Amino acid sequence: MSSRATEYLTTTLGRFAAEFPSNRLPSDVRSRATLMILDVLASAAGGVETALAVSAREAAASLFAGKAASAWYVGKSLSRVGAAYCNAAATSALDIDDGHRGAAGHAGAAVVPVALAMAEGQDFTGEEILDAVAFGYDVALRIAASRKTERIDHYNSGTWAAYGAAASAGRLLRLDAARMAQALAIAGAEAPVSLPTGASKRMGSTVKEGLAWAAVTGLAAAERARAGCTGPDDLLDRSEVYDAAAMVADLGQKWEIMETYLKPYACCRYIHSAIDAIEQMRRPGASVRTLTVEIFPAGLSLQNQPAPHSLEAAQYSYPFCCALAALQGPDALRPMRPSSLFDRRVLELAGRIELSVAADFVDAFPARTPARVTLDQGAGPRTLTVHHPRGDVANPMSRAEVEEKFRVLAEDILPAEAIATVIAAVDGLARDGATPLYAALSCRTSLNPPELAVAN
Repeated sequence: MSSRATEYLTTTLGRFAAEFPSNRLPSDVRSRATLMILDVLASAAGGVETALAVSAREAAASLFAGKAASAWYVGKSLSRVGAAYCNAAATSALDIDDGHRGAAGHAGAAVVPVALAMAEGQDFTGEEILDAVAFGYDVALRIAASRKTERIDHYNSGTWAAYGAAASAGRLLRLDAARMAQALAIAGAEAPVSLPTGASKRMGSTVKEGLAWAAVTGLAAAERARAGCTGPDDLLDRSEVYDAAAMVADLGQKWEIMETYLKPYACCRYIHSAIDAIEQMRRPGASVRTLTVEIFPAGLSLQNQPAPHSLEAAQYSYPFCCALAALQGPDALRPMRPSSLFDRRVLELAGRIELSVAADFVDAFPARTPARVTLDQGAGPRTLTVHHPRGDVANPMSRAEVEEKFRVLAEDILPAEAIATVIAAVDGLARDGATPLYAALSCRTSLNPPELAVAN
């Protein structure tokens, strides 16, 4: 689609995001974009009353006041940037939002909140919103997946998700190719620079990967590009950091949104294979004599606290999540509750779990996040290896499972009829437009989930 000898990568990606014809997404890509919107809305419903999301809304009421767009499920309106910020925070709060194996991180928590905030109250068709979502995913994930592994010092998604937010916002602002390229350049230059993974022993704070600020940065970058601001066009043209050929290969033919994975459990994706193995082997009510978990080396970079001090810390702990799944079943991670942090049986087992690297998993990541679990519940040890956790492209969740995920995560804050209304509105987005969806998301529920609102 371009001559790499004569233009910058931001130019190539910017032209693609700006000039690809409207309403021409392949049907499978359009369907996938619809599913990703539903999954993001499910993740946000689960996270909307966490301390992380509540504090984001309180801050946004002062920082980003306005009436242009909805903070989902709480009946409040903010500026577009404020709504994007709040909704991104809620989506990422439980670490149950979508991801991408090659990018090793999350795009949807920034892209979808920006697309929906930008389009609310505007004369956009459902197809145009789906376009914006698909292009946001594609740009962000192409850039992230083309990074050379040896130059990656952390896997915090906000650093590159801002590109996708800018592409999504720019598409809806109808930026031309030149200004879309500048939006990407601005977003890349000003994206959140997160603390490297493992640098802080206090992992589990309510700062999550910079995704809320990635949404703000990307949206602002698109608006600034429209106003004539420029950025460093060549910031992606660094051969020591990016594989240029991979970044732009098969533009408009291969869509990275098709390679996203979905998450059934509210914890780091690294841990899901181990939970799947435990789910298949556990006997409800049986005592656990021993539990060992063999993983890939990157899994040891998590803090892995046996007694985490917050839900955020628990999301990054193999011992805690595996103990919780073994004793209470995987439903205890859909989502995790603050009360689980004080469960003595879970904490005792988490302290006994043996965690080590398997020799045959050394080169698995990021292509795979496997686990080998050995569990003894009194009848002798059983061992099971899972290479592709539920929700991976190689082991996908069905549409029905995503709807069930929504129902489970939203049941504490939304009545059943409201959940059904949101699902139907997402399904009808291309056919009926966005009005029914915005009406469903802007309604305030009368339910109150006090346990999820507990401060960490």
